Amino acid sequence: MIGSDKDISTLNSLIKTTIDSVNGYQESAEAVENDRFRSMFRELAQDRQQVVPKLQAEVSRLGGNPEDDGSTAAAMHRGWVDLKSAITGRDDKAIINEVERGEDYIKEKFETAMNSGELSPECRSTVQQCYESVRRGHDRVRDLKHALEGAH
Repeated sequence: MIGSDKDISTLNSLIKTTIDSVNGYQESAEAVENDRFRSMFRELAQDRQQVVPKLQAEVSRLGGNPEDDGSTAAAMHRGWVDLKSAITGRDDKAIINEVERGEDYIKEKFETAMNSGELSPECRSTVQQCYESVRRGHDRVRDLKHALEGAH
């Protein structure tokens, strides 16, 4: 199968980033003071969690070994790296800014995969379907951030 190694490595990279985003949302939900933000982050974590098995199933279908863990703490992607310091300060606005940075990162990563021209049509279709969750989450967090900025 042409491109299956590329498909598998791309999918596994997306799985790790998606798991990182689930963990980031869960940590953010625990840290924010505002109940509305807390429930939104939990909802987004749950939505994003549903993406992981779809990506893993595609890796398995291709004969690969699907990732089942996020990136290690030392290598955690740049998008969620500053979340820890925002959480430590328990500043809802800072947490939302960091969540949005994480969403920008994952959205760009999915878009790069879809637009690379290197994925098989079946794999690209799976990534496209999963991207819908990523795009929805990104847009909700972006809108929340802009609403907060408009309030000040």
